[in-house]
Amino acid sequence: MGYVEACVFMLFIATLSSFTIGDPQVPCYFIFADSLYDNDNNNDLVTEAKVNFPPYGVDLPDGPTGRFSKGRNIADVIAELLGFENSIPPYATVSRKDIVRGVNYASGAAGIRDYIHDYIIIPMILII
Repeated sequence: MGYVEACVFMLFIATLSSFTIGDPQVPCYFIFADSLYDNDNNNDLVTEAKVNFPPYGVDLPDGPTGRFSKGRNIADVIAELLGFENSIPPYATVSRKDIVRGVNYASGAAGIRDYIHDYIIIPMILII
């Protein structure tokens, strides 16, 4: 196989791997984390750890959402790889019927240790 054919074949395989067909591989997906996974749980909290303004979220169709990234975050990629059609909804906006599919409890500047929240860190007890 020549170089061009090998490149076309690899491009074809890479394209196929980006499609998911069928039901999700797992029934639900719950996320407990910090800013790497946060998708707007801090917007309604009294904290300095907010990013619901540009340049955060500039690569998303609706603009800034409160994510600590320009676009999709790690949780979005994992949800897609597991077969979910949409990203897992944030706890701040989830409805009762959506809880069975998963909830994103992640919060930017979250800390699991009590002594950490002396700064702008949000203690885990407020997240849960």
